[in-house]
Amino acid sequence: MFSTDIIYEVVTFSIGDTKSGTKMGKLQLKDTENDELLNCILWEEALNRMDSKLFRSGNELRIVSGSFNEKYNNCLIQALELVREAKIGLEKDEQEEEYNALLSYIDKINDEKLKNFVLDIYKKNKEALLISPAAKLMHHNYVGGLMVHTHECLKYAENMFGMFFQRINKDEVYAACLLHDIGKIFEYKVDIESGLIDYDEDFRKEWISHSQYGFCICMNAGFKRIARMIAAHHARADWGAIIDLNEKDLEPILYLVHHIDDLSAKFGKINVAMLGKK
Repeated sequence: MFSTDIIYEVVTFSIGDTKSGTKMGKLQLKDTENDELLNCILWEEALNRMDSKLFRSGNELRIVSGSFNEKYNNCLIQALELVREAKIGLEKDEQEEEYNALLSYIDKINDEKLKNFVLDIYKKNKEALLISPAAKLMHHNYVGGLMVHTHECLKYAENMFGMFFQRINKDEVYAACLLHDIGKIFEYKVDIESGLIDYDEDFRKEWISHSQYGFCICMNAGFKRIARMIAAHHARADWGAIIDLNEKDLEPILYLVHHIDDLSAKFGKINVAMLGKK
């Protein structure tokens, strides 16, 4: 039954257009007691009454007024109350800490040409990187989330190096981890006041995806195997991969960054909720 005592956590939020041209909000909430999900709709009139900061991932809310379906797993919301505000992401000092950690991995690259190539990208785009999320909804979707995701990938890679009998080019793997999502600093935009994330339409006019961006800059610089690792890191063509890992006779190294990236992304879904509870 409907109760204003139930506290929900914001999982995802997005705004789209209805057929009549008005705005409609889609909000997914999670019951903090039993983790059950509740899918909600907010019509434009309700959205106009509410502060966009309400919908930040990790926020805890009460439904003050709403109409539920018979199974109580869908709700048309008229009014919400903020119970606890989540962090929008990393604080300034945490951003600098993560950025410096990534620089320390760049320093582990022995090939001077490759090291300088990656370092130049990181230094030229520092300000964007400090705040960039790793996704709109799926994982590490908060201010500074891209750096956290990249750092996790690097640590996974470092821990895996000693597990393989076949020689692994550590320089190339480090560089692929550092650059596989670098296009996301242009693909996404984040409101540092509300924490809400959206796609940058200007990027989408020029590029298909962040994977294509990373692939192209590495190919143009002559780092073809790194480009191929980036091209394959989404694994399947229907997931946005340029190289589908279902193809035959691929180099084993092409699978590594995909699995590293996937591990971080899977656990990054948990980090979104935990970030506001630190």
